[in-house]
Amino acid sequence: MNFLINYWWLILIILILFAGLKTVNQGMVGVVTIFGKYQRVLLPGLRLMIPFIEQIYKKISIQNRSIEMEFQAVTADQANVYFKNMLLYSVQNANEDTIKKVAFKFISEREFMQALTRTVEGTVRSFVATKRQAEILALRREIVEYVKEQIDVLLEEWGYHLLDLQINDITFDKAIIESMSRVVAAAENEGQALLITKTKAAEADGNSIKIAAEAEREAARLRGQGVALFRQEVAKGMTEAAEQMKQANLDTNVILFSMWTEAIKNFAEYGKGNVIFLDGSPDGMEHTMKQIQAMMMKQSGTH
Repeated sequence: MNFLINYWWLILIILILFAGLKTVNQGMVGVVTIFGKYQRVLLPGLRLMIPFIEQIYKKISIQNRSIEMEFQAVTADQANVYFKNMLLYSVQNANEDTIKKVAFKFISEREFMQALTRTVEGTVRSFVATKRQAEILALRREIVEYVKEQIDVLLEEWGYHLLDLQINDITFDKAIIESMSRVVAAAENEGQALLITKTKAAEADGNSIKIAAEAEREAARLRGQGVALFRQEVAKGMTEAAEQMKQANLDTNVILFSMWTEAIKNFAEYGKGNVIFLDGSPDGMEHTMKQIQAMMMKQSGTH
């Protein structure tokens, strides 16, 4: 008891020192004020303050934070678009000037969150208002880039930085969704009908080609038979004429040569070829006449 009475002042000093010890958790910084005026920043760890004079005005998190947002926008063609977004942001850095902005720009965290969400919503709405409903689904990346470009400078003035904006879902009014479904179904049906039409056309073309080929083959066969019959009749006629001239003691070479020239003329008039190759030399003519005579002898032998 005597110790307490004699050293009360020492105990008082110890209590005052303990009252001035403050702990700042990792990922947080403390803003210290003296009689309401900014004084300094407390970094994470065990810190000593002037008891009863210095006060921790606010503890600010420098960790990443996220919020989810749902809002509506209207396109240039007056269609309602509903967005579900996730916003990721953080304090720009732990510098003293930045911490002072974060601590004193807004009265509370609630006012800051309201200003942040309204700014993002307004920026998205201004972008969507310049686009048509049919374009929105393909413009996710453009919307995110536009929002970042527009609000990054503003957030820096507040001491914050926008890390990411993710558009999780984009939906439309029920009537528009049903209309889009009908359009997609009609497109699918049209594609199937077009496929069937092209398939039928391909089958018809194949059948037409097949029929034409068969007809050509039959025509070629008939032409071959006609040529064979023509050659047979020519040989028969030449043989009969040669026999008659022989019985009349006339030179058969004259009639053979005449009929040979008539045959060449007939080939030239009715043949489909453009060129007839003939050997007009004396030896060639002699050879041709021998072949004709041999054909006549063969023909007469068959009779």
